[in-house]
Amino acid sequence: MRELANSASNWIVPLLILGIPLYAYAVKRVRVYESFIEGAKEGFTIGVRIMPYLVAILVAIGMFRASGAMDWLVWVIRPVVSWAGFPPEALPSSLMRSLSGSAAFAMSSEIFKVNGPDSFIGRLVSVIQGSTETTFYVMAVYFGAVAVRKTRYTLAASLITDVSGIVAAYVICRLLF
Repeated sequence: MRELANSASNWIVPLLILGIPLYAYAVKRVRVYESFIEGAKEGFTIGVRIMPYLVAILVAIGMFRASGAMDWLVWVIRPVVSWAGFPPEALPSSLMRSLSGSAAFAMSSEIFKVNGPDSFIGRLVSVIQGSTETTFYVMAVYFGAVAVRKTRYTLAASLITDVSGIVAAYVICRLLF
């Protein structure tokens, strides 16, 4: 049974990649190549339209880290989270997650090197990575793609859910590990 599952998992994605266009062409009579080209043109147009937003968020993240604001924020929050039992070493990765997934992953990788991936802190930052979102990046991309200027309560709601994800990750890791 395990061999069947392994064999199936190796072939599912290639079959889907081949099967969907074949189905569209044979059954639905869709001109697959022309549809693909139209989608690629639209994707390129969207990419050009969101580029300023991506550059802005990447510059803002760079400024946040290079200015020392990240270190200052960690220094301010450290006593509170230490009192609550949250490992202060996980703070930079947790805070960076809302800004940049790749930067948070790099910080988590450093934690893995120092403490090991199976340590409590390694597991905690892993669960935090899965429990939170790259809020600022997502807002820049999605709102930039559709040219939304007034985001209303999106940022506040998103940051509240990020904090909730961090707290939930900590509680669950405390219970399980």
